[in-house]
Amino acid sequence: MIALLHTSPVHVPVFDALRDRDHPGVQLLHIVRVDLLDRAVKEGPDAVAPALVEALTEAVGQGATSVLCTCSTLGAVAEASAAAAGVPVVRVDRPMAAAAARMPRVAVVAALASTVEPTVALIQEEARALPVGQGGRDPDVRSVVVEGAWERFLDGDREGYLDSVAAAVDALCAPDADADADADVDVDVVVLAQASMADAGGRVRTAVPVLSSPRSGLRGAVEAARAHRGSST
Repeated sequence: MIALLHTSPVHVPVFDALRDRDHPGVQLLHIVRVDLLDRAVKEGPDAVAPALVEALTEAVGQGATSVLCTCSTLGAVAEASAAAAGVPVVRVDRPMAAAAARMPRVAVVAALASTVEPTVALIQEEARALPVGQGGRDPDVRSVVVEGAWERFLDGDREGYLDSVAAAVDALCAPDADADADADVDVDVVVLAQASMADAGGRVRTAVPVLSSPRSGLRGAVEAARAHRGSST
């Protein structure tokens, strides 16, 4: 069983569909804690650490053999709680960050400002862990917070939310108006910082690769659960 810690109920059907597509037979336990993100935005992610550990412990008590934290703002705190939980805790954006870290010029697009710092830090961490010659090791990471996007998300305007994110990605990847007409854009890969943004990747017009976290994150949690089960037998 994989426990998924969400800070919005919109993620539940997304990950159920990914499970059905990629990991049939795997049982998912969804835990939705909107309050954790609300408090983290106001007080900082560390403020929710005790409540997060309690939620993870309860999930393990229900049979979870790994936990996937689908909130990028809480990802680092969740990972740090793995020892207390007693099972692997995977942050949904780590596999995505590992892929982006191999590129020299990375753009992080977020709907919520509190997501930017942990996402950028994670990409830089993954870059430093790369063997010499397999990545930039010091990528140029820029970030953009899409104005008004989070308000649309909270209002339930999914189409407006995704369209605004896609438009921001296209604007970010457009060649400089003052550059030569044949000049390349100065972004090698775009990272969608929040799991809720994933479907915006299908709406962009740019040819620059756009990475999202749900699919690779769930795969990482399934692999972690199997490894943990194997080490316990």
